[in-house]
Amino acid sequence: MLPVCVFQFWARKTKITVKYSGRTSTSPDVKDGAIVFLRNKSQQVHFIHKGADLFCDKAIYYEDQDFIEAFSNVVMKQGDSINMVAKYLEYSGKSQLAIARGDVVLTEPQSILKTDTLYFDRIKQEAYYNTKGTVVRDTSGTITSQIGRYYINASKYQFIQDVVLVNPDYTLNTERLDFFTENGHAYLFGPSTIVGETSKIYSERGFYDTNNNTGHFQRNAKIDYDNRTVEGDSLYFDRNKSFASATNNITVTDTLNKSIVKGHYAEVWRAQDSMYITKRALAITVQEKDSVYIHADTLMVTGKPENRITRAYNNARLYKSDMAGKSDSIHVNHKEGLTQMINLNRFSSTDAFATKRKPVLWNIGNQMTGDTIHLISNPKTEQLDSLKVFENAFLISKDTISEDGFNQIKGQRLIGLFRDNELYNVDIIKNAETIRYLRNDDGELIGIQKSKSGSINVKIIDQAIDEVRFINQIDGNIFPESEFPKSGRKLRDFDWRGEEQPLSVEDLFKDDSPLDLPTIKGLDDYVPPEAFIGDAITQRIEEAGKATPEKENKAARNLPKKTAVKPLESTTKKADSTKTKPIKDIIKKEGQ
Repeated sequence: MLPVCVFQFWARKTKITVKYSGRTSTSPDVKDGAIVFLRNKSQQVHFIHKGADLFCDKAIYYEDQDFIEAFSNVVMKQGDSINMVAKYLEYSGKSQLAIARGDVVLTEPQSILKTDTLYFDRIKQEAYYNTKGTVVRDTSGTITSQIGRYYINASKYQFIQDVVLVNPDYTLNTERLDFFTENGHAYLFGPSTIVGETSKIYSERGFYDTNNNTGHFQRNAKIDYDNRTVEGDSLYFDRNKSFASATNNITVTDTLNKSIVKGHYAEVWRAQDSMYITKRALAITVQEKDSVYIHADTLMVTGKPENRITRAYNNARLYKSDMAGKSDSIHVNHKEGLTQMINLNRFSSTDAFATKRKPVLWNIGNQMTGDTIHLISNPKTEQLDSLKVFENAFLISKDTISEDGFNQIKGQRLIGLFRDNELYNVDIIKNAETIRYLRNDDGELIGIQKSKSGSINVKIIDQAIDEVRFINQIDGNIFPESEFPKSGRKLRDFDWRGEEQPLSVEDLFKDDSPLDLPTIKGLDDYVPPEAFIGDAITQRIEEAGKATPEKENKAARNLPKKTAVKPLESTTKKADSTKTKPIKDIIKKEGQ
């Protein structure tokens, strides 16, 4: 028995030093002539080595290999920042690798790590586990993973496989998470979701600031909330402000209102239930048989689903299979089924070259213009009910046979009625004028009618004017074609704009300037981390055993097995599970 209170080994200073031991002994039960240290009632056994302190109730020290086994209430401290406790610990003074087992807890200023087995390399200042671990950080929540590594100098955790971060406001799931404890920055690799009470984020590359609740996401990124899905090449999200923005190839799908908005830059404010989108902005109102497309420089969608408003400006255009239109601005009240085509006063009255283009609407061969046009539809049946043209109303349709002949009706106002989305009745109110090509059943021209009256009622059958009634007629006559001068065959302010009519969804974009989209780099591709037991530490472990070649190299035992890390490839295509089949079909058809 060696009565020691303060005992120091006679080996060189680089070896492990015992600072305190209650009792010290040798025993034939302990192999390799190791020394056993035991605590007393007042203090634990205390070792020091290169700035680290080791406390335990019992220790076995193998002097020739400078190796310790520590048992019961083990505590290892490194400076004022790192504190590790465990039931059992092995430590090599030569390789400076510690292996802790049994309820291991590693504490640093910003977090607490718990696991069953922890490997700690004091040279590289790295800790590693592959037995599932939990990290608790007050401001960010709790993080669990199957594999993890802590880089002490960088205050960085790297979590791999089945990573879950649970926060009071959300739960984050990913395959790899690089997390910095000092600033709360998290980098996501592989299929990842962030699910909160009111939103769900998906991406395959992402960054999230857990302190400020903001993030950037790429690679099939999307945000779901309130029956609305936002997708884009790059998404920004601010949880505290309920704000999201998206850049490049954006699709916003509203499953409740069966609508889609597309473009290349968007801002979404959830609390205000509003959205702003530009750069080839396109709004699609999905209907069972015939969807409505609206394109403009900028789109704004505001209001709750039951009171939603869509605003399109500037250079707004509208298309559906049986109707198309153009105006400076389009305003849609979805609850009332009212679409307003408005001319904005954007032209200087002093500019001699300024051209004021009135709103124009085409419906199955009929062109209607005026200062303002209102379309009224039934919100439930999605059928057009009527239209109103306010001030300077002008209705033009091409004559069915002659190339340069136009049927024309103009007046102060126009009211049209629809049946099965086709215009069948038109009333021109106040100061009505008309030029009409009259033909018999064989299509032969009878004459050209020119009339004026207080009002005019027009019946349309099979897309052609069938009957015209003049109310309070002032004058009118029918002229043979030869007696009707060509210079008089167009009413004042005649403006045929057929070449502007969109004939397809693609035509809505034909006059747009070329797109100049920003390049989105995002995070670099995933690079699997190097093995914890790499070449450098392997060399240190081998060196530790050279002094006792006839004995087992204790520094080489119980090392972690190399764990294969799965490649983080995209496991899902752009998620579309929230879309109905008609919506998906429309997106595919539109192709923008």
